[in-house]
Amino acid sequence: MMRPSILRSVKSAVSRSITRRGYATEPVPERKVAILGAAGGIGQPLSLLMKLNPLVSTLSLYDIAGTPGVAADVSHINSRSQVTGYAGEDELGKALEGADVVIIPAGVPRKPGMTRDDLFNINAGIVKSLATAISKYCPHALVNMISNPVNSTVPIAAEVFKKAGTYDEKRLFGVTTLDVVRAKTFYAGKANVPVAEVNVPVIGGHAGVTILPLFSQASPQANLDDDVIKALTARTQDGGTEVVTAKAGKGSATLSMAYAGAIFADACLKGLNGVPDVVECSYVQSNLIAELPFFASKVRIGKNGVEEILGLGSLSDFEKQGLENLKSELKSSIEKGIKFASQ
Repeated sequence: MMRPSILRSVKSAVSRSITRRGYATEPVPERKVAILGAAGGIGQPLSLLMKLNPLVSTLSLYDIAGTPGVAADVSHINSRSQVTGYAGEDELGKALEGADVVIIPAGVPRKPGMTRDDLFNINAGIVKSLATAISKYCPHALVNMISNPVNSTVPIAAEVFKKAGTYDEKRLFGVTTLDVVRAKTFYAGKANVPVAEVNVPVIGGHAGVTILPLFSQASPQANLDDDVIKALTARTQDGGTEVVTAKAGKGSATLSMAYAGAIFADACLKGLNGVPDVVECSYVQSNLIAELPFFASKVRIGKNGVEEILGLGSLSDFEKQGLENLKSELKSSIEKGIKFASQ
């Protein structure tokens, strides 16, 4: 059970962040956030974290089953947002209507022995149906895609929105924040610096070798040996497998993913509310790499979604090689998603 003092600390920390952004004397806009897959392993802790966010006025929780219980539980927390739970396909429209931000952790987690094709076939179908509903009920929402494989599910959603005539590339985000969170944590441990002060951009995609942390651009800068940088890169790329293995086949990264999802959703809400210079890494439609129509990099988020896709900056030789190494796999994943959506 979370002690009242801890809960106050969590809520006050968020509130202080908002106050610093200039909301101390201004009314906070009404914002509806919908979580699709709210009863799942990521969805439940994500629902808790979004309930604690003072920028959320309405929290809409949806899943195929079990959502009323999650909603009742979370609704007892004494924070701003009103919570409603929706269960079953018949209630999906009501869950989505009027949403400003839609977060999608729906789908099955990766399990030991599960191939990427197994994961893809299940989750791609789920994403396709949810994207169809979003295009109908809240076509102007900022969509935060968590469902894996993100490298393919974001292109799937884009194709669904295109067919519906509602596609706005500025409003579709692949959530790669967990890669950034891991890179910051692992780097801070090796550099022996306070993790709260660390920043590490992560580019590319959101699976294995397509994840490329740019430790040469990390701040505060530490002079780490090349072999340490290589090990940190490999650990960041294999972070998901590390958790699956540690849970002995009984789960994947749910708590850390929920935290990362909440961080990115908060950035989207701040952008919508006009907070200046909100910058996060995200997997979006991009022209940074000619042969890759979707790519993760730093983006500035504003009132209409992606305001600006920031450049890659200077890369080390190791990072340049990593960028070359990821291109073919990421390109294949994008094409796979587009092909699935067209079927």
